[in-house]
Amino acid sequence: MADRLRADVGELLRQTATDVVLPLFRRLDDADIIEKAPGDLVTVADRRAEERISEALRRLLPGSVVVGEEAVAEDPDLLRHLRDGGDVWLVDPVDGTGNFAAGRPPFALMVALLTDGEMTGAWVLDPLAGVLADARLGAGTRLDGQPVRAADVAAPHGGMRGTAMTRYLPPAVRTRVEACPEWLGELLPGQHCAGREYLDLLTGDQRFVLFWRTLPWDHAPGVLLVREAGGVARRFDGADYHPADDRPGLLVAADEATWSKARAALLDH
Repeated sequence: MADRLRADVGELLRQTATDVVLPLFRRLDDADIIEKAPGDLVTVADRRAEERISEALRRLLPGSVVVGEEAVAEDPDLLRHLRDGGDVWLVDPVDGTGNFAAGRPPFALMVALLTDGEMTGAWVLDPLAGVLADARLGAGTRLDGQPVRAADVAAPHGGMRGTAMTRYLPPAVRTRVEACPEWLGELLPGQHCAGREYLDLLTGDQRFVLFWRTLPWDHAPGVLLVREAGGVARRFDGADYHPADDRPGLLVAADEATWSKARAALLDH
């Protein structure tokens, strides 16, 4: 993936946020919000943003395939492309749609690039905060254009804290997670926006995040950002994450030691 493409996709997300997403924030009518599944919302902003981003990505890489969250809602068979060769884009046009629909932050725009089945590029934009992270396989992660390593960022709050997204956890797992020992540090409830959780790992605002649902557009961009910043993203059993694997359970951490400590505290007791 060339540096020019890295810059072009970042600018695409910024322009889409400016032209399509932000003008609709806190300006949606009831007719602009649809429940596509129980508890799962889509808005006119999601659909317009995905259409614009998808068209532009196809122009940037002719012959590439786009797998967007809203397109998959209409045609789940699109997920087969995650195991294909060639260039495949994953698009989450508005991550944190529930927040966006309710008129509250955070929400994010996210894109990942898979090349012959391997994650090679990632972009996450928080348009309200004006923060853009991008990564290229083997070339590291940047936060607003500056190289960043999650393991090296000092926590601004002091001590260790992280997030456990408990909403979708099975009862037995949820019980273990909620009973985690105090020595782990502060356990946060989550922001209902995976993109922001990954950004907070890069800034040091948190050191780990536990997820249950692992929809590919929610996690492929963030996982590559964290990996290229020296962090770790693995299934609960220690297996590496891949977006074509739809098993639940993912633990992400700023470094290897934190991953092991968080797994022991949240899942092994």
